[in-house]
Amino acid sequence: MAETAGPNIPNMGNLNWKDILNGFGVNVETPDFSSAVARERKPMTTAQKIIIAIIAVLVIGFAYWWFHPAINIHSVDMWWFIAIVILLPSFLGLRFLSRKAEHDEHDEMKAAKRSSLFKKLSFIPIIILALVLIGGIASWSIIPGNAARYANVLQTQEYDFATDIQEVNYKQIPVIDRDSAALLGNRTLGEIPEYVSQFEISPLYSQINYQGTPVRVSPLGYADFFKWINQMSTGLPGYVLVDMTTQDTKVVRDAGAMFYSQSEPFDRNIDRYVQLAYPFKMFDEKSFEIDEEGHPWWVCPVLDFTIGLFGGQTIKEAVLVDAETGEHTLYKLEDVPQWVDRVFPSDLLIMQYNWSGLYLNGWLNSWLGQTGVKQTTPGSNGMAGYNYIAKDDDVWLYTGVTSATADNSIIGFVLINQRTGESHFYPVSGATEISAMNSAEGQVQNLRYVATFPLLLNINNQPTYFMALKDGAGLVKKFAMIDIQRYQNVATGDTVNECQKTYKALLATNGISAKGSGAASSGQTVTGTIETMAQAVIDGNSHFYITLKGDDRIYDLSLPGLIEIVGYKVGDEVTLSYTEDDPTSPVDGIGEEAAASDDDSAPAANADAQAAPVDEEEEAEAE
Repeated sequence: MAETAGPNIPNMGNLNWKDILNGFGVNVETPDFSSAVARERKPMTTAQKIIIAIIAVLVIGFAYWWFHPAINIHSVDMWWFIAIVILLPSFLGLRFLSRKAEHDEHDEMKAAKRSSLFKKLSFIPIIILALVLIGGIASWSIIPGNAARYANVLQTQEYDFATDIQEVNYKQIPVIDRDSAALLGNRTLGEIPEYVSQFEISPLYSQINYQGTPVRVSPLGYADFFKWINQMSTGLPGYVLVDMTTQDTKVVRDAGAMFYSQSEPFDRNIDRYVQLAYPFKMFDEKSFEIDEEGHPWWVCPVLDFTIGLFGGQTIKEAVLVDAETGEHTLYKLEDVPQWVDRVFPSDLLIMQYNWSGLYLNGWLNSWLGQTGVKQTTPGSNGMAGYNYIAKDDDVWLYTGVTSATADNSIIGFVLINQRTGESHFYPVSGATEISAMNSAEGQVQNLRYVATFPLLLNINNQPTYFMALKDGAGLVKKFAMIDIQRYQNVATGDTVNECQKTYKALLATNGISAKGSGAASSGQTVTGTIETMAQAVIDGNSHFYITLKGDDRIYDLSLPGLIEIVGYKVGDEVTLSYTEDDPTSPVDGIGEEAAASDDDSAPAANADAQAAPVDEEEEAEAE
């Protein structure tokens, strides 16, 4: 058989792919890279350098616009921005140039000088970061003199509770907290079909005084980016307003649309807008408020650091931004308009007061001995627990104050004005808010209701916790009042009036009434002739019930607080201070005490001290 010619395949023991391919008639040439490597690289032209510089500037400019850190040496955000966008690339770039210069084969001496220069320049970013670190260390409380500076950031004066806090008008006691307000707001928005598909409610729900009433307000926001595209030309139609006393809720459809909000993604985003308008200012937590005419505003507090680079935070100024037009004005703290309620963020005030309580007697004492060290009481979640009181047409932050051991009792409580930063301390011993909440829940443990974080009321000159009791769905079912100093005294009721009546009767059984200490009655005064008088025991407490000639009311006098009633009989003339209610009107003063209470009742009837409950987690979630 004839042999067929084939490719000359080399021995497989010494396999070479070039020989194999050549055997098949494929000519393979090995490229010579040595000439390419040896070939000298051409330097960048001036035009290329300009293009690269322009691109770098544009990238840095866009990064600044997007992240908008304050241009301020006290701004941590600015230093992070500089470190990531400028210092780190500069350090790496200079190190690269230094190594590259070392391998310059044309002029070794010039190469060494250039390499040394680049290496020295690369230490500049490190030096800058070191200086920032030193400035941060200078903010530490352990540095001599800093503890006293921290203790004096917030100046607190001691006041008498009964004198400074007026007794509330019971018909104006707020009955819902922030979570309940949010439920009502969402329900109301859901009743407007054209809104619920396009907008959502911001979680802010700022508590303010609006026309003498405690309310919560929160702006509408775009539901998502595509909803913003559809609605950006018309803006946001309004905001939600929840009356915390009547639970009335409405969506206020403002005459002019709001174009500046936190839900705006680009230039009209309120955070970016105000920061770029004031690039050298640092802003703290912003709040949404309305003025007395219902016009929407953003209140933007301006931060100031008074200790080192990053310590001793406080507020010195505030910028007000019109949520409709974007017009803005910078105010000194003392010039902020009266209708503004929230300039100092709650968490900042809590931190400042804790500084004063911790460092009052020096840094070493804050760790060893802890003489006189005190702190604010925590909430149910372990974080700061606080509430709000309306006083003198301002919103004041309220929180209990306890000793350094953080036991279940308070040594007093503090009120801090959120507009001015004015701070008042009231020495009162009693139960912490958490203990009071547990006590109230114990009264209705069979119903498994949960107590809201309490607010503070003045009832018969007694500091009193008031809280709502909610079911698993978050609906308010009952109310509770607890004597701060005797927290076993718990009164509950289905309505505020019923709760208040039961609580006053409870106080009376302990010998506490509106008489004797200059208390201002929250009710009215009547003088008349006793027509009927009867005695009864209700829930283990003795009561006298009397009627007056020509008067259809039945007056309820609790013993032993109003023991003077035993000296009266049918036909005697008597003067009573009472609170209007049905079916009986509780009495809190008799005779001269009632007359004195009547003299003081005019301001109390329009009391300027109101309060509203708030979930202690509110600021962390929203704001």
